[in-house]
Amino acid sequence: MAAETSIQLTQSDELAERIRARIQDERLTDGAFFMTEADLAEEYDVSRTVAREAVSRLVAIGLLEARKRLGLIVRRPDPLRLLQLGLPSLFDSDQDIAELSMLRYVVEMGAVDLAIRNGSDEQCQLLCELAQEMETAIRSHRPEKISELDIAFHSLLLQMTSSTLIAGMQRVLVNFFDTAYQDYQSDAATGERMIWEHQELAAAIRDRDSNRARTMMQMQSRFWLDQKPTDSK
Repeated sequence: MAAETSIQLTQSDELAERIRARIQDERLTDGAFFMTEADLAEEYDVSRTVAREAVSRLVAIGLLEARKRLGLIVRRPDPLRLLQLGLPSLFDSDQDIAELSMLRYVVEMGAVDLAIRNGSDEQCQLLCELAQEMETAIRSHRPEKISELDIAFHSLLLQMTSSTLIAGMQRVLVNFFDTAYQDYQSDAATGERMIWEHQELAAAIRDRDSNRARTMMQMQSRFWLDQKPTDSK
């Protein structure tokens, strides 16, 4: 029975890949009708069980939607949703959180030049205003407001790249680290560092100074790259 299950899963994986390739090759758009599950089993000469397993894999990643009495509908997968759904399972692993820290570092460092190139003057001004608001919140000892402004600051920075995917990934990652490092802004020295780094980063982007902006992003990123996550269980 175990061997049979293993073969069945392999067939399902292969069929899922063939369906994915077909959707891509035929350039089927979001909302297009694909076929029914029964038609799928017949056309690819597989059992209904194998067809169902293959469809389940593609439904899970958002490439297909199964509708009763209609059949399979092509959908456009949302990679950000998949990332967001998968992140909670990584909270218990320091190694995985370290990998996510490096991913955030790469996303934010790579975004600096794009933000400088594509961001509007109005967005640059808003970034500076958020940095000033963060100073007020830190000096007033308002942790929840600090967290809210930090997320708003970094989300705006990524929006300035003009990339929906990058901006969306940033929101997912920043919210993740906001939960994983809930007390990172609690000491006075850290608060002063945050004020200076955010204001300097905002000013460098406003002045369209890529070298200074990258330097400030490196300094800011170094802190949370070195942190240990709090107990999130």
